Amino acid sequence: MDTTYIFRIANLAVAGLMLCGGFFQFFPISIQSAIIGSYVCLFGAAVGLLEYQIPPAATRFGSFLFSFIGRGIFYIFIGSIIMHGFMLTYIAGSLIILVGVAYVALEFVPSIEPPENMRDNDWGTEQV
Repeated sequence: MDTTYIFRIANLAVAGLMLCGGFFQFFPISIQSAIIGSYVCLFGAAVGLLEYQIPPAATRFGSFLFSFIGRGIFYIFIGSIIMHGFMLTYIAGSLIILVGVAYVALEFVPSIEPPENMRDNDWGTEQV
């Protein structure tokens, strides 16, 4: 069974929830909420863009995003940051955490392989 589309939809949904949660982090207006909201929106955009194109710097500096456990822990972290203030942010954060827990669990299921865009074949070594 090809799970590529399922993972793509899940990652794009998480990216959308991150953008939504990051937007709502700006309220009430303060320096702290603006900084957190900016970072969450930036991470949401990065997760969404990784579904279409993988820049070389992403494999070097964000290698944790190319494994189930790394991406799952990242989703759990961002989901816990988002859960603040509004009911919508609690819902978005909970859904992101749920996907993160599922990704961490998938790391230990040998029959499920990560999709092509989550595999990093070039770890900075030269191909022969």
